[in-house]
Amino acid sequence: MPGLLRGVARTAVVAGTATAVSNRVSRRQAGRWARQEEPAPQQYAPPPAAAPAPAAPADDMSDKIAQLKELGQLKEQGVLTEEEFAAQKSKILAS
Repeated sequence: MPGLLRGVARTAVVAGTATAVSNRVSRRQAGRWARQEEPAPQQYAPPPAAAPAPAAPADDMSDKIAQLKELGQLKEQGVLTEEEFAAQKSKILAS
């Protein structure tokens, strides 16, 4: 009986060790595959966009006026409340 118990214990230790090693190898391999699948940060990055040319002051003012007219129409139609209108108006005038 002691020989049988020793054999069972040895089998359990070997099986447990093999499972632990197998799991560790699987996790390490999955990590390697994940790193290979990640694109290089600069490899797929789009080229930097050119900065937009500064708008002429007259164009900027006409754009603001057009936006303010649209806001006024939305307020008249009841789409915007007085508070929303004032907030959007201040954003447009501040820009």
